Amino acid sequence: MPTREDAWNIVCEFTQSESLRKHMLAVETCVRAYARKNGAEENTWGLAALLHDFDYERWPNADHSADREHPAEGARILRERGYSDEIVRAILSHAEYSGVPRQSPLEHTLFACDELAGFLVACTLVRPSKSILDLEASSVKKRMKDKAFARGVSRDDVIKGAVELGVPLDEHISFCITALRENADALGLRGTL
Repeated sequence: MPTREDAWNIVCEFTQSESLRKHMLAVETCVRAYARKNGAEENTWGLAALLHDFDYERWPNADHSADREHPAEGARILRERGYSDEIVRAILSHAEYSGVPRQSPLEHTLFACDELAGFLVACTLVRPSKSILDLEASSVKKRMKDKAFARGVSRDDVIKGAVELGVPLDEHISFCITALRENADALGLRGTL
């Protein structure tokens, strides 16, 4: 199986945007935390999360095509480079339009953490402290009601993700905040605290 370093090299090869790279790192952080919590294979889960959007910058897929652009292009590249069907399928399933239904715990977890991680980072960056360390779930839920804030984040997907995990939304938000706090420095989310 390819290593995390191999996966990071793919991210850097295909993604120039620092914010998109950090998004993939944030999703990886949350998914790895769930893998540990659930006794799952952390490396497999982490690689799927780290790589889930590596092809997005080159092939953004505005038409939501199931068989071309993101994530289909990425899936082809990962298969060529020896990534497992489990990882490739999880990445395909995180996009509703891919036609790949989410079935495994990894697939549900990747979907649940994707939009939420992006939203948590957005919530953090508008705080006076710019720090994840003082972000609370109640503040996040309040921001979710503001449709103008981080409008690119699907609130429906955030809610649906928690439902798919079988976890109350508040608990899912708090769990991901805690995971991101543990990796605050690497993610650039320590802020002034």
